[in-house]
Amino acid sequence: MNFTNEPQLVTRFNNEIAKFWQQGLFESFLGQKNIRINHAAFSSPENQRCIILVPGRMESYLKFKELTYDLFHQGYDVFIIDHRGQGLSGRILVNPHKGHIEKFQYYVDDLSHFIENIVIPHCKDKPSSLKPYLLAHSMGGAISARYLQQSTNTIQAAVLSSPMLGFNSGGIPKILLSSLVNVYWQLNQWIGKTPWYYIGQKKFTLSTFEKNNLTQSSLRFQQFMQLYQSKPDIQLGGVTIQWLIESMTALENIFLDIKKITTPLIVLQSGEDKIIENKAQNNFCQQLHAFSKQSCPKGEPTIISGALHELFFEQDKYRNKALETAMGWFQQHEEKY
Repeated sequence: MNFTNEPQLVTRFNNEIAKFWQQGLFESFLGQKNIRINHAAFSSPENQRCIILVPGRMESYLKFKELTYDLFHQGYDVFIIDHRGQGLSGRILVNPHKGHIEKFQYYVDDLSHFIENIVIPHCKDKPSSLKPYLLAHSMGGAISARYLQQSTNTIQAAVLSSPMLGFNSGGIPKILLSSLVNVYWQLNQWIGKTPWYYIGQKKFTLSTFEKNNLTQSSLRFQQFMQLYQSKPDIQLGGVTIQWLIESMTALENIFLDIKKITTPLIVLQSGEDKIIENKAQNNFCQQLHAFSKQSCPKGEPTIISGALHELFFEQDKYRNKALETAMGWFQQHEEKY
């Protein structure tokens, strides 16, 4: 499989990828609470399959140009959604830097509308008649897990990359963390006029490569930092207490409803992830495999040893392995409707 590599990236990004991006279809719909949900699509009559990209927190589809280009040239029509409150989609609060959500279910509802009203009608016109595939990252993995638990017959196969299934609490016991979050939330309800940032969270600031915990590819890191700098509308800061409470509840529900996931699924685990909790991914795969032998082979994630959180923005040796594993999983699941 041929994917863009780092020596090619600068030239290709400014030429082939830039030209490719111009052929995209960029539209929006109104989601819950009349929040605008932006999305993008890249299609060709020659492509026989469809894939949905579900980004993580803070991300916009503008960040995924290289990945979209590579997937398109693997024979997929590509569909990407910007979650509410981030990217180019409508913001929820007056302060656009606060990562906020009223109900985690709204993320799921937006994804459901996108898939069932925009993606699937397009994919059914393909001669292969395959359902769309799904590739989700980080928070997008949690959103997708909840979607798959609520819509069990719409996706051909799924890959969750570094999914947010548990938080890295920095050594704080989960019971203590939960109590702290709830106390802080109550204070916010009593004396705050707007949702507060969670403790230690703040507005968006540009990071340096040396301090980042996302990728070991300095080139890909600099590219998406330049994107955020040049497109201030997509900048997003830390999370609110409400976002954290809603997300913690969603993660509990993912495990409570784990047997409802019937779509063939694997987890790609970043071996050196410092953003989310890998132990939660291990538990997820073990429990899911017990109910669905077709998912998480051997009851384990597929570990990309040595990689940081952003597998598709990592150095080539990690990125290629992640992409080859994902493409191989999709190719194993090509039965028609």
